[in-house]
Amino acid sequence: MNRSLLLKLLSAVIVFGAWEIAGRVPVSYAFPTFFESMYALGVMTFDGSIFTAYAETLKPLVIGVAISAFFGITIGLWVGLSNRFEWLFSPIFVVMQAAPLAALIPILVMAYGIGLTSKVFVVCIMAMPVIVLNTASAVRNTPASIKDMGKSFLASDRDIILKIVIPAASPVIFSGLRLGISAGFIGAILSELKITPTGVGDIITYSRSIADYPSMYAAIFSIIVLAVLFLNLLERTENYLFEGNNRGYVTD
Repeated sequence: MNRSLLLKLLSAVIVFGAWEIAGRVPVSYAFPTFFESMYALGVMTFDGSIFTAYAETLKPLVIGVAISAFFGITIGLWVGLSNRFEWLFSPIFVVMQAAPLAALIPILVMAYGIGLTSKVFVVCIMAMPVIVLNTASAVRNTPASIKDMGKSFLASDRDIILKIVIPAASPVIFSGLRLGISAGFIGAILSELKITPTGVGDIITYSRSIADYPSMYAAIFSIIVLAVLFLNLLERTENYLFEGNNRGYVTD
């Protein structure tokens, strides 16, 4: 634990030190130092503007991630267990993952306006393909010998799915969830930048327009920190639910 903590602190010192040096050189007039950005973040924290922004940003993010996780895992299980569902749904999500989904934002705006619905859709189309494809791959690659052993002990299809397939596939399923949630964070900020400037996206857009670059980088830094914390929480949830799969993660 001490070694792990030391490596984390060393990594942070290296990254933030490089940021500070790059800002003092400077590599660009629009690139502030680390301390300037943290001061701007402190100002936004004390005046409450960052919390007001996140109250708006988290709405589509939480709703979109919850929808993507539920339907993504459900569809992924069906695709992985049934060849018919694989033929029907796999091509759709492969295309969705490969396509430039940001180009669909104007279509969503035309169909659903500039409100919460469009932003939730952006989060979903960014997050769901990753979750579906990873879940389907994990289920398909569950060792057949384990499933045959369950059948030999007269396990029902439901027991095989719940007690054998899902636990065996859980590492890849949770990997898909982590990637999907990361994509969901990107989708939430992208929707605020492309649809209507609200929340953290509004801080980024406004700060850039008035050349307040420390505040802009502070907002970007805050969303990265939140994403890392969220992913760490998901990893700890996986460790709690499937203790035997605990291998350690980069974000620990």
